[in-house]
Amino acid sequence: MLDPEKLQRILEGALMAAGKPLSLQQLLDLFELEERPDNATLRNTLNAMMDECQGRGFELKLVASGYRYQVVEEVAPWVGRLWEEKPQRYSRALMETLALIAYRQPITRGDIEDIRGVAVSSQIIKTLLEREWVRVVGHKDVPGRPAMYATTRKFLDYFNLANLDELPSLAEIADLDSLNGELDLGAKALEENAEEINAAQAEAEAEAEAEADLIDNEFEPETEESKTDGAY
Repeated sequence: MLDPEKLQRILEGALMAAGKPLSLQQLLDLFELEERPDNATLRNTLNAMMDECQGRGFELKLVASGYRYQVVEEVAPWVGRLWEEKPQRYSRALMETLALIAYRQPITRGDIEDIRGVAVSSQIIKTLLEREWVRVVGHKDVPGRPAMYATTRKFLDYFNLANLDELPSLAEIADLDSLNGELDLGAKALEENAEEINAAQAEAEAEAEAEADLIDNEFEPETEESKTDGAY
């Protein structure tokens, strides 16, 4: 069995090098059988590591896919200046659609359209599926058997959540315009090329205008955070 100090150093190194959340099982797999800590020891060590981050510019955070080091929200605006290229803010229409899926899942595209009162662009659904923020979890037992959508672990990871219970209550959200702030939309830097993002959003705007002429596809720049640590 490894001594506590070495165990912590190994975990710190692995989490820093991974650049993504690591589950308890992935952390346990770092060790040979004879030196592997038990679950309780591993959790206690990780909790101690969390405590040691208090007052620092980074933290050890538990999200849906596991543990990761990330920049704390307080210093995110400064850290974001390391990257010249800023990602685009997603359209209100996309965020409304994502919010309805998150809070009403599983839900069909038709249900979303009924609630919003306007058509949902096919590009919006495609974007959410490509980002792997939502997935098809079944088909509604009605004529046409429409797909039912629900959120994924990647959605939770991106918005810095461990589970759906951590979503802000609807009472805490004044309107859907505030959803970006409530969920810290700028939590994680987009890795996609900005040109491709702009092209996809332009396509979504054209399709949405043709279908309903009511969907707002006006974009604003947002702060980009750390690419390696999934910072806010």
